Amino acid sequence: MYAPIFAVCAADPAVTALLGVLPVRIYPFGEAPEGVAKPYVVWQTVGGNPENYLAHRPDIDGFSLQIDVYGLSVTQARDVAKAIRNAIELKANIARWGGDSHDPATKTYRYSFDVDWLVPR
Repeated sequence: MYAPIFAVCAADPAVTALLGVLPVRIYPFGEAPEGVAKPYVVWQTVGGNPENYLAHRPDIDGFSLQIDVYGLSVTQARDVAKAIRNAIELKANIARWGGDSHDPATKTYRYSFDVDWLVPR
């Protein structure tokens, strides 16, 4: 009952070239370890619903995900966002580009976007 974002991204060489392999630095919301190396990605489900039918059970679940990419520079965050986009784009739809932000206290750059994903059961 979850979108396969980790499995899809972890299998993509362009993503792992930027986010590592052991571990791949893609975490569910709230699960990134303290002091994790940058860049890294955090994702969370922000909505969704099954494809309901009158005659039978749903055969597809829909998920809306927010993906946040964190990096040491705006270029690094954008490069990771592009790699994630390219890895998932044939399996999911980009629903929103959230844009860039910067946290001066942590000196971390963030790029955010949303994805709608239909997952067969």
